[in-house]
Amino acid sequence: MRIGIDARLTHYRSAGISRYTLQLIKALAKLRSGDEFTVLQSYHSRAPLVTEDGFETRRILTPSHHRLEQITLPLEVSFLKLDLLHSPDFIPPFRAKCKSIITVHDLNFMLYPHFMTKESARYYGQIDQAVRRADAIIAVSNATKQDTVRLLGVDEKRIAVIYEAASSYFQPMDRRDAKRRIAHRFGVDSDFLLFVSTIEPRKNIPNLLRAYRLLLDEYHTDVSLVLAGAKGWLFEDVFRLVTELDLEGKVRFLGRVSTEELLWLYNAARALVAPSFYEGFGLTPLEAMACGTPVVVSDVSSLPEIVADAGLTAPPDDPEAIAAATWRLLNDEALWASLSDKGLRRAACFSWDKAAEQTLALYHSVA
Repeated sequence: MRIGIDARLTHYRSAGISRYTLQLIKALAKLRSGDEFTVLQSYHSRAPLVTEDGFETRRILTPSHHRLEQITLPLEVSFLKLDLLHSPDFIPPFRAKCKSIITVHDLNFMLYPHFMTKESARYYGQIDQAVRRADAIIAVSNATKQDTVRLLGVDEKRIAVIYEAASSYFQPMDRRDAKRRIAHRFGVDSDFLLFVSTIEPRKNIPNLLRAYRLLLDEYHTDVSLVLAGAKGWLFEDVFRLVTELDLEGKVRFLGRVSTEELLWLYNAARALVAPSFYEGFGLTPLEAMACGTPVVVSDVSSLPEIVADAGLTAPPDDPEAIAAATWRLLNDEALWASLSDKGLRRAACFSWDKAAEQTLALYHSVA
């Protein structure tokens, strides 16, 4: 088989779908299946994502999410003579002649359309046509599968649940060493709570900030709050609220961090707090758990499915509940140790090798 994987987005973004795409391609390359893979990368990409035998890189002129994508991308794909094209970023080229598989990561844009920019709404607004065009659909959790059935009317038999996983890079390290590195690199020399994600409305950062204010005022805690992630969209209210809540000097925004720095942050943090309104999978809690760091997550969408009993949950619209759950991790050493151990074992249940094997089997069944 000649299989294409659209990896253009990896040139423009480093989180979320881009990380999924990169990890999947690397895991597929390890399988040495005998198939021929063509990795579609941006024309501006500097280096191939993988160089293993059986994988070639084709640089594509059409930018990811471009307004003319449905006109120009099918033309470029037609020259590749693919049997199948996997589109990890939801939307395939509708007029491509080959078989099509798409990955649906979440349906946030349908459930919370007011969280989207006009550009994102335009691109992801093509989802109805995408699920009709696709020969098969990958959902990254059962929660996402059920949302796809419920909101888009897709026959559940067309949807394969294939879980993501934390990269094997994320693992426990000496916490004292991690704290020293974080203090040296970022100047954070006290215990801290960690949030990791792009700064965007779906991540519920305002309620995280309100919960943190409660921790300082009502629970008299003395920890910092560190947020790692680039500015996404509609982020202005977050920085305005920091000022309104008088949190300057207590809250640190690090911006985009390297993978190495993220490893240190996960290991140095007292806990990861991820109070998202909606997650299709919830990769950052799994990465923190893989490092032995306990998590507090929302009790909605896929997060309870992924975290199971290895973390604490709270309603995303209840800052007091988020604060109370976080306070427990700050003050109950036995609970902290128990969830650290459970988190390590839960994270080990997810594997990119397994995801690659299941994805390759789906490629073969479709083509």
